[in-house]
Amino acid sequence: MKILNDLKITLLLCLTLGLAPFLPEPHLWGKLKWIFGGGNGMRIKDWFDVVLHGFPWVLLIRIIILKFFKKNGA
Repeated sequence: MKILNDLKITLLLCLTLGLAPFLPEPHLWGKLKWIFGGGNGMRIKDWFDVVLHGFPWVLLIRIIILKFFKKNGA
């Protein structure tokens, strides 16, 4: 799928869905702090939130890795 490899769309997703809501802190950042603090009291909807808001960042990391290895490997 071409859309999964589009850097511009992925960056847009990271800056919107990946960070929303922005105030008082990005939602994903709060969830990651909760997980690294032990994740006590997290329910299934909290884990779904982590996956939903984290997916664009996983795509971005994937694109960066693919571009790095493609540049150095070829």
